[in-house]
Amino acid sequence: MNLRDLFNLSLVNRRDEIGLEWKDVEYTFGEIDQRGDRMAAALVDQGLTQSDRLCVQLANCIELIDIYLACVKLGVIFVPVNILYRDREVNHILNDAEPKLFITADNLPQPGVDHGRAWPCPTGDAPAALVYTSGTTGQSKGAILTHNNFAANALNLLTCWQITHQDRFLLALPLFHVHALGNGLHCWLISGCRMRLLERFEHQAATEQFLDFRPTLFFGVPTIYVRLLETDPEAAKNIGRDMRLFVSGSAPLPAHILEEFRALFGHTILERYGMTETIMNISNPYVGERRPGSVGLPLPGVSVRLSETGEVLLRGPNVFAGYWKREDATRDAFVDGWFKTGDIATRSDDGYYTLSGRKSDLIISGGFNIYPREIEEFLMEQPEIVEAAVVGVPDRLRGEIPVAYIVVREPVDADVLIERCKAKLASFKVPRRVELVKALPRNALGKVQKHLLCAS
Repeated sequence: MNLRDLFNLSLVNRRDEIGLEWKDVEYTFGEIDQRGDRMAAALVDQGLTQSDRLCVQLANCIELIDIYLACVKLGVIFVPVNILYRDREVNHILNDAEPKLFITADNLPQPGVDHGRAWPCPTGDAPAALVYTSGTTGQSKGAILTHNNFAANALNLLTCWQITHQDRFLLALPLFHVHALGNGLHCWLISGCRMRLLERFEHQAATEQFLDFRPTLFFGVPTIYVRLLETDPEAAKNIGRDMRLFVSGSAPLPAHILEEFRALFGHTILERYGMTETIMNISNPYVGERRPGSVGLPLPGVSVRLSETGEVLLRGPNVFAGYWKREDATRDAFVDGWFKTGDIATRSDDGYYTLSGRKSDLIISGGFNIYPREIEEFLMEQPEIVEAAVVGVPDRLRGEIPVAYIVVREPVDADVLIERCKAKLASFKVPRRVELVKALPRNALGKVQKHLLCAS
């Protein structure tokens, strides 16, 4: 089977049911299928065939869904491009992926006339998408994600998170990211649930969207959940009454945010762990303890082990086929068949994994290993601090020293914070400086871009 066969469970089998809401218009799954057919015809007219790459730089819109479905039908490799990328970053992807066509809002193809073409039948091992990494440590690389990668991931989530056609799914994450594409779009199309797609998450309108649509399912990132804590308590209670599951990923969810959210909405956010190259790996259980600060247990079929240094190594049907045109990088990314994630974690006696940070974030100060997340979590427990990021900066004596960048809700003296750290942390973990910033630099999914702090 390929993704088209799985999508047909809804596009064909539920063709008369409402599947999508976009800008106050409802579409049945049959209409969505027809739109995909017409877009596929338009792409064929522009010369695209199986295995060609199609780069797409669009904000969330129904046309983006049309294009993705057309790619799946044709066996064309879908290459999403972050809408925040500038010329330098876009040109790198275009030069690397060598697409047959690059679609933006300025050149959206007009739907063609479907003459009932016989679509190709790619195998499950065929590439479905080429998703570029964020490139925080160099130029981004294209991760080859196959039909089988996406299928294994979606079927896992449908089962483990009990997603069915009865769900009402509110999706506000950007579809150019694997979080919304690999989890959101695929779970929607395979389950046959009803989805309302938003162009973006706008916290000013969030309460109205929740109360109007009455979703049972929502995928978010930590910054979204921080914003949702501003919801009026009575409205939060009403939203929580309809909801079945809130999921968080793409960045660590501070434990205190989970607790505050539970108190306000009456729901424990389910935190999970994934990445571009593997989609989903580990998840807190739907039934069972959702442990604050932990990303949970390995998903079915996903094997996890920790290296001697604590790095998470993965093996399973979710793991990508390699980096596009980068055999050297692909070789370096694996050891004995295990994918090296670059993430550091610990495993509890009962199998729960807790991430400590990125291997590349590791600070070695005077021979001691420092994992920034431990310091960040302590700083965010302080009542004056909204957000915190800790990075290593060069030091002639110690090699590196930890420096904290903080966003505050009320004034606080840096020396006071350092003294608090000294009282609770080992001396080598105490930040040598605390810098006040208006906001932490983040990518489109809310992940802090520490390399920009180091460069500031």
